[in-house]
Amino acid sequence: MSNLFIGMIISTIGVGYVMYGRRQTKFAPAIAGVVLCIYPYFIDDWVWLIVIGVPLLVVPFLIDF
Repeated sequence: MSNLFIGMIISTIGVGYVMYGRRQTKFAPAIAGVVLCIYPYFIDDWVWLIVIGVPLLVVPFLIDF
């Protein structure tokens, strides 16, 4: 149950990143958003969802292109 909930939260944030990246014409948030939307389908453990998701959530703030 926690996998579903965490995956849903991460995917929702990913959709927000994609929308922001498209409107601001920035590639880093758009690409990070797409990856955030897709990767929860392939990861089964909630720990790995968080370990992979947190860096992907931070990357658009560190890379500005």
